[in-house]
Amino acid sequence: MKRNELFIIEGKALRDMTEMLCRQADLAGMIRAKCGGKEALVALKPNLVGPIRAEDGATTHPEITEAVLCYLKENGFRNVVVMESSWVGDKTGESLLVTGYGELCRRMGVPFLDLQEDSGVMRDGSGMRLTICERALEADYLINLPVLKGHCQTRMTCALKNMKGCIPASEKRRFHRLGLHEPIGHLSAAIRQDFIIADAVSPDLTFEDGGNPVSLDRLICAADPVLMDAYGAAALGLSLQEVRYIEIAEECGVGCSDLSGADISYYLEKNKGGRHGYVKAEVPSLPWERDRSRSVIGLKELVEDVDSCSACYGTLIPALKRLEEEGELRRLPGKICIGQGYRGRTGEFGIGNCTAAFRHTLKGCPPSAEEMYQYLKRECGGNRS
Repeated sequence: MKRNELFIIEGKALRDMTEMLCRQADLAGMIRAKCGGKEALVALKPNLVGPIRAEDGATTHPEITEAVLCYLKENGFRNVVVMESSWVGDKTGESLLVTGYGELCRRMGVPFLDLQEDSGVMRDGSGMRLTICERALEADYLINLPVLKGHCQTRMTCALKNMKGCIPASEKRRFHRLGLHEPIGHLSAAIRQDFIIADAVSPDLTFEDGGNPVSLDRLICAADPVLMDAYGAAALGLSLQEVRYIEIAEECGVGCSDLSGADISYYLEKNKGGRHGYVKAEVPSLPWERDRSRSVIGLKELVEDVDSCSACYGTLIPALKRLEEEGELRRLPGKICIGQGYRGRTGEFGIGNCTAAFRHTLKGCPPSAEEMYQYLKRECGGNRS
């Protein structure tokens, strides 16, 4: 597969679709060309942001990962691992249980590396010093299996941002203090990804922890993470200016965002006599989802965010939506403060341990979704404690 190529496939048979993309890209040949043989350590990096089912639009469908593992095994690769760390506030072990990845790795006999338990080492990311999980850097060939979905702070997440699972929790917090876009843009210069299959099967197009999945039934394959994310942004109706880390990664030499020079192949599932096949078809116009909900943007106007972590912010938005649906949100007494920038500061109305000095606050790192909802509901009712 060339760096300027994108393969997109649409259908329902995820294993067949994934295997077809691996064959079409000649993934085995790509690994041998880079690593020289079958003894290379090949690492798969899905998105297991939290204990959320793939069907809810937040995590990578395990069928995709299983198909890649089967393809690698069939082509003689035995030194294979799956690795990930869930976001700050959730344990990766719980994500393994809910998503089915724990059972998948046991059944396939493939080690799972919980990067939450790993140590970090400093690496240069094109002029920015970054702390990367040590085990992640040991991989000879890195296969990235992100979800193309919305994000409440960066508008979208896909190949580039999925590498954030390869850094320690302390570094994740620092990324938020730095504003996310700049460090994410530099991250893929510090830990290189070699091959990407993005899960656009049933993503949530509004925020990263799911709950509002949209059936798109597509997988996207690329060797260039910048090109992948540029296409993903266009598919969701976003400009590069709205997802700044894509251009920053390009400036760091990670890849190219110019879709006009991309060679895009599109395949549709064809079922004959109960057997799946795929035919080349015309590339669909962009964006794929023209009527996606923008309600999250309105909800964000109720929040004063200073360097909040995704886990805390991403839990707050669904709680606000729930109150909105109940007609309670208009009674909110003021803007909600959230984020590391409020540590040691006083204020009126906050969420999380970072606002511990506020007059009214809900402690937790992060508080659970139910705790946030109940706290905000009490605030809307004027019952402050």
